[in-house]
Amino acid sequence: MAENRQNRVAEVARKTNETDISVKIDVDGTGTSKIDTGIGFFDHMLEQLSRHSLIDMEISAKGDLHIDDHHTVEDTGIAIGLAIAKALGERRGIVRYASLDLAMDETLTTAAIDVSGRPFLVWDAEFTSPKIGTFDTELCREFFQALAQNAGITLHVTNLYGANNHHVAETCFKAVARVLRTATEIDLRQAGRIPSTKGTLA
Repeated sequence: MAENRQNRVAEVARKTNETDISVKIDVDGTGTSKIDTGIGFFDHMLEQLSRHSLIDMEISAKGDLHIDDHHTVEDTGIAIGLAIAKALGERRGIVRYASLDLAMDETLTTAAIDVSGRPFLVWDAEFTSPKIGTFDTELCREFFQALAQNAGITLHVTNLYGANNHHVAETCFKAVARVLRTATEIDLRQAGRIPSTKGTLA
């Protein structure tokens, strides 16, 4: 098992005409992060994702922010997702499933995950404002869509209630972080097996 844990690291570099992104992760880290996307609120959310998933993350993103934040946010989600998929490999021995209700003051959000190899996002979270500061709230969904698609995970995120848009967004990122942490942990009872009767999660 020690060998498996030591190897769950990955680096991804992705460059297009719109963005230039590098990501380095350690699934078995302590939640330390070094993040610079040029988008303050997004950096804050990614720090929450790292801290509460205990996945160490180093993320550098340069994008066409003179247009808007869309490409940078989406492409960062793609790169993180690719890194997670690469780090997990065959997904041997993982817990695979997790779900959680996460509260923050007046806000409650639930997240459920299946690290299945089958990408799918169900997103049920609404914001009462199009912006949190200068950040487009609709980009929260775009990020998680890109993450789920490229990590090969089924992800359901539902905000049950909340009055503060910052809290709504933050509970979504924290809830996903917590289920990602649990689902990717090594299950000692799996003994390195792939947790599927199919024998594969590819």
